[in-house]
Amino acid sequence: MRNLSLWILFLCIVGCESGPSGTAITNVTVIDAVNGIRHNQTVVFDGDVITAIDSANVTVSAARHVDGSGKYLIPGLWDFHVHLTYDDRFTETMPSMFLYHGITSVRDTGGLMHKMVPLIDKLRNDHAIAPRVFFSGPLLDGDFVVYDGKSRPEIGVQNATVEQARAKITELKEQGIDFIKIYELVNPEVFESMVEVANELGLPIDSHVPLSMRAGVAGPVVDSIEHLRNIEMDCAENSPELHEIRLEKLKNSERLSGFELRSSLHNLQRLPAIYNYDEERCDLTLATLKDTIQVPTLRLLSMTLMPPYRRNDWADSLSLLPDEVKLQWQEGAEEQLNKSGPEPDTTYAEWGIFLTGRAHALGVPIGAGTDTPIGLAIPGYSLHTEMEFLVRAGLSPIETLYAATMRPAEFFSLQSDMGTIDVGKKADLVLLDANPLEDIAHIRSVHAVVTKGRFIDRAGLSKLVSEAHGQTQ
Repeated sequence: MRNLSLWILFLCIVGCESGPSGTAITNVTVIDAVNGIRHNQTVVFDGDVITAIDSANVTVSAARHVDGSGKYLIPGLWDFHVHLTYDDRFTETMPSMFLYHGITSVRDTGGLMHKMVPLIDKLRNDHAIAPRVFFSGPLLDGDFVVYDGKSRPEIGVQNATVEQARAKITELKEQGIDFIKIYELVNPEVFESMVEVANELGLPIDSHVPLSMRAGVAGPVVDSIEHLRNIEMDCAENSPELHEIRLEKLKNSERLSGFELRSSLHNLQRLPAIYNYDEERCDLTLATLKDTIQVPTLRLLSMTLMPPYRRNDWADSLSLLPDEVKLQWQEGAEEQLNKSGPEPDTTYAEWGIFLTGRAHALGVPIGAGTDTPIGLAIPGYSLHTEMEFLVRAGLSPIETLYAATMRPAEFFSLQSDMGTIDVGKKADLVLLDANPLEDIAHIRSVHAVVTKGRFIDRAGLSKLVSEAHGQTQ
């Protein structure tokens, strides 16, 4: 009996010393793309897990309480298309800038392994305050490589043969990649082998539509397609004729570089294909893509409709960039703003918005990505711009939220762990000052971020960015 009393006393002491744990965000409006909108809620997370969601009038035990009155809690956002090592000037600052804008997960769609592996190890360290990161390793290109380190940064590798492709993907799997990224100059035989080995190894497949193939053939066997690129070919009334011309050009008798070859074909055929749009043919193509996520990167494709430097908040957003980049981008923007002459052709920009809306209306899944930092893409900030463009294309605000939360989780089969605000899911959250369902632009009103269970308020987010800048100086 005496031993039992001592044991009970010990348990009471331990319980009293430990006390409540976790953080409770109280009296908040909760929004996600599956459960919709829930008013007057208290959300509790402990470590990296959401542990409770209750009505605000229910008393909860937590070590910390955050008043969410008048605020809106959404799942952490994804940028589904980034390049962390594309520009070395960004690499150190990019993670904190993503968090500053509410992006708690990113998918890196192309970088060489000698740069990616140490960076991934650093970002995945238990003590790192950084978004979750999923990566493909290099762009898997063909006999010619677009991003070869000459005309463009080196983020691609050659796969001229089936044997070379199989060996490369097997090697990348052993090095820890999360998916593969197939690029534009692979031939059909190599493409098929890449798909086969990725399926054998259980790797999701991201891809551009190879220039040698049709979207309706390549698209259905991969899990996501970037930029809507080359889909315009399958939407043209004279599609077979354009494809034959393309195949002849791809023989590359002029021995152009990979970048020159790809650009020449885009310049030669993109607008003629759009001008020859055939609705019935295009709808048949889009019907083949109903299980393939489209990542249109409209903020890039449609930039001529709203260049970022014409936005009212452009100057403030530039202040977050490394000094060297900020100066370069400021000078470039001023040059464009002062340039005289005809207005730019917006045909392709309008096409991107139209095709995204058409695809969405026909049930094709859409994901939100930016291609950061390519094309004046400020990390994080540009994801908000992409979401605005998706609404412009015809998605509702809640559908756009799905594109930036659940859709990426589905690509990695992580929808049971991420993408919504539910008990048992990862504690990646964004607290907003305004309702994004009323206006998707309110996605910019980030008040605080929860990343892997860490609550960081606005001041803390600013401090993270400042500290990251200090590391680069």
